[in-house]
Amino acid sequence: MRLYTGSIMSPIAENLQEVRGRISEALQGDSRAVTLVAVSKTHPPGMVREAFAAGQRDFGENYVQEAVAKIAALSDLPATWHFIGTLQGNKARDVAERFDWVHAVDRARIAELLSRHRPAGRRPLNVCIEVNISEEATKAGVKPGEALALARLVSTLPGLRFRGLMGMASPSGDEARQRAEFAVLRRELEALRAAGIEGDTLSMGMSQDWRAALAEGATMLRIGTAIFGEREAHAWRQSA
Repeated sequence: MRLYTGSIMSPIAENLQEVRGRISEALQGDSRAVTLVAVSKTHPPGMVREAFAAGQRDFGENYVQEAVAKIAALSDLPATWHFIGTLQGNKARDVAERFDWVHAVDRARIAELLSRHRPAGRRPLNVCIEVNISEEATKAGVKPGEALALARLVSTLPGLRFRGLMGMASPSGDEARQRAEFAVLRRELEALRAAGIEGDTLSMGMSQDWRAALAEGATMLRIGTAIFGEREAHAWRQSA
């Protein structure tokens, strides 16, 4: 594991500093609080430790089996863990027991399972509802305009706390299109608030489109490649 040595920074620390600097520049004095979630999926625990040593506290994982082993290996770190992938019902217990946030709830059954399996004594699990803002058939999420009923349910379930919405723009590379899609999510959250549902989180924006997301009101960015580099194979498990 590479750590700070005098004035020398590790590559991950340098990447984090650069990403944070770019986010600050993009905000241009906007006082909005933006949480950076470092997407650590496929990267070994040592790289997460390196990022933690550089001040990063929020980490995102997509694959339950990998995440369970990684969280156990890093149990000494007071990190905040975000599950950002599509969640199947048979994995809901593992996620409810180990994570602090779930970003991609898109149906009532998953919300109910997370609530049922959240351990007594733990803080409520922070939940975002995924909205399919790009309306791509291959993506999960409720349709735009259909988040209200699910948000109302989540708000009533013990062990859960509704926080807001999550969405992914289409991989078009067209910033105008990205902004239009992220604007859909912003308007969805505004509609929920108008209906009396409290929510403070817009989880949107990744390494390739975070600028467009920030411009449309993102409060949580999920960035992996720009911090950790290209995704690695799961070979680390063999020695974990």
